[in-house]
Amino acid sequence: MSTFHVMAGGGERASAFPRIRQIRLSDVETALRQGWDDFLALRSELVIGALIYPVIGLVLAYWSSGANILHLLYPLAAGFALLGPFAAIGLYEISRRREAGVETTSWSALEVFKSPALPSIVALGLLLALAFLAWLGAAQILYQTLMGENAPASLSALVAEVTTTENGIWLIVLGNAIGFVFAALVFCATAIAFPLMIDRDVGLAVAVGSSFEAVWKNPGPMTAWALTIAIVLALGFAAGLIGLAVAMPVLGHATWRLYRALVPRAP
Repeated sequence: MSTFHVMAGGGERASAFPRIRQIRLSDVETALRQGWDDFLALRSELVIGALIYPVIGLVLAYWSSGANILHLLYPLAAGFALLGPFAAIGLYEISRRREAGVETTSWSALEVFKSPALPSIVALGLLLALAFLAWLGAAQILYQTLMGENAPASLSALVAEVTTTENGIWLIVLGNAIGFVFAALVFCATAIAFPLMIDRDVGLAVAVGSSFEAVWKNPGPMTAWALTIAIVLALGFAAGLIGLAVAMPVLGHATWRLYRALVPRAP
């Protein structure tokens, strides 16, 4: 019964696919602006909470160095974004409460753990973790195929090898191509999946199916949204610890706002 609930959600009404609106590029801009407003409303507390994202990134970088897997540092950083939709579930809850006019603090993010759809949320989070591990496995196989079994001696040696050899160039091209496939599939499957499960008690089938439908019905705006995510994350990484501490919550809040543009409130 619990497995069925994870897949189908709670009740016939909750298992029904929601109506997906068609949106415009202006809706993406509006969602990003509203996400910024949500961030500013609780910026002092959310910056502290959002530090978990860059801190995890620093831990991954230190671990990759100590474990002599520097060649996986870029895949680790890029692939970590695959987990972003799940990591932002508390931010969706905060935006949901603000939208509803409910008194909200940063601690309101914990209310998501009271959601009846929590089993479905956790299940999809585990699938994202598997996608992340699969991406790292693919990156490892590609590196060993093109560059050999030996790990690079240092980061500078890795950069030199990748940028000055023919196999290194192929590594960049093929690695990014494979990463794009992973990112595109995860984006299509999760574009609105987590917000939908927080908003309504739906299962994986409805949540993931609705995400694919949202992308299918709105190819232009959703492509623009995917590019926006990539650009904002890239700017966040470039700005370091504080950059990510701002970029991640803004994107999380904006995701909820775009979800609401795509899916009307349940009657």
